[in-house]
Amino acid sequence: MAAPLPPPILLLLLLLLLLFLAAAGRPCGPAGVSRDTLLRRPGTNVTLTCRDEGPTDVPVSWEVEERGAAGGRGRRLAAEGNALLLRRLRYEDSGRYRCVAGGRPLRSLRLLVEEPPETPRVSCYRRSHEKDVLCEWPLRAKPSPGTRATLWVKQRFAAENATEQRCRYFAKAQKFLCRVKVPPGTEDTKPLVVSTCVSNAAGGSAGEDRIITLSSVPVKPDPPINVTVEALEKATRRLRVSWSYPSSWDPRFYWLRFQVRYRPEPARTFTEVDQVTTTWLEIRDAWPGTRHVAQVRAQEEFGHGAWSEWSREAVGTPWIDPRDLMSDVGPLSSQFPTDDGTYGVTLPPELFGDDANGAGGAVVDASARSGASPYASLVAGGSLVLGIALFAAVVVRYRQLWRTDGRRGAKPEGEGQHVLVPLAPPSPPLSETPLLPPASPPAPGALHVTNLDYFFSGQ
Repeated sequence: MAAPLPPPILLLLLLLLLLFLAAAGRPCGPAGVSRDTLLRRPGTNVTLTCRDEGPTDVPVSWEVEERGAAGGRGRRLAAEGNALLLRRLRYEDSGRYRCVAGGRPLRSLRLLVEEPPETPRVSCYRRSHEKDVLCEWPLRAKPSPGTRATLWVKQRFAAENATEQRCRYFAKAQKFLCRVKVPPGTEDTKPLVVSTCVSNAAGGSAGEDRIITLSSVPVKPDPPINVTVEALEKATRRLRVSWSYPSSWDPRFYWLRFQVRYRPEPARTFTEVDQVTTTWLEIRDAWPGTRHVAQVRAQEEFGHGAWSEWSREAVGTPWIDPRDLMSDVGPLSSQFPTDDGTYGVTLPPELFGDDANGAGGAVVDASARSGASPYASLVAGGSLVLGIALFAAVVVRYRQLWRTDGRRGAKPEGEGQHVLVPLAPPSPPLSETPLLPPASPPAPGALHVTNLDYFFSGQ
């Protein structure tokens, strides 16, 4: 027969048992409900009865109390009768129902539509080496409106009471998040016990206790902020992605490394770039003229801990050569017509000089501007000016000739080119008659021929 244990050892074992039970967490059960509350799950049917006994020929109507109007008159329902049937209950059907006969309330019931909470599966991390510990767990479905989540934390094998923290539900991320306030003076290697409980009127569920230390909790930074995608001038296949450290991380003491992913908008898959230690990245294989989407996430510089969530999406388009835009504006443009029958295109302001101030970067109507080439207009204008100059030169030259002919007609006889012949000259004697007849006066067109020969001779 074994010898009994000494009393000091029994006391020590009893103390250790009490400490273990205290560290195991607090009981987690459903929230209490009043006796006049009827609890049902979403999607089920329920029948509310006004009177179990009494005359049935008295008309009965039903009212439901609006949310936030406790004690006031409720909204009247269309249903009438001793029984009220509600099908496929929703969370919005919760409330206090009253049956009224002859203006006098006969019965009041509270209907509560709730779903038992999910069992939490807790994971803890720190946003930086200096921040508090955060514990969170995701949910598969939206919790009931009356669901509450609580977290307790205490030092392991310690007799003091646990510190209670209320957890907050984030609808967008669909998860509960709790902040663990570490007791002051806690060493990094000191074990802490974290317990969680989620409860509502339909039930309660406790998560598995986690034993953590500040040195073993992984670091999970917040996503980078101020992510931008910018085009590089005269580079049709390059983009520059820039970002900033999250406000919860101090880069003066610890750095982060980053991972960038990007894709052109028609594509579904991302191209990822790892081991980025700067706060910018130059993309060299972008699609020309295509809008791109980029995201960034961060991790502790030595790879300790987990990656952050991806940042918000940022978009950008590579630089486009203005000459490529001008080639699309001509009369043979392949663009589709707009509603007003014209071909609307957006051109950079620097193409129009001072006119850009009036346009304000708006869509320029191609029908308002001539689609002809500027070189054709230049040639036509030059030809017109040259023709006018030649015509003016001919007119000036003819005026000089006419003035010269007038002066020559006023000179004495013998100095002109032509001799005036009298209309009726006297008949000379036969002895003085020359062998050849006198020369006849020049024909009317002879003067033109002489003048033109003189003009083209250059004298």
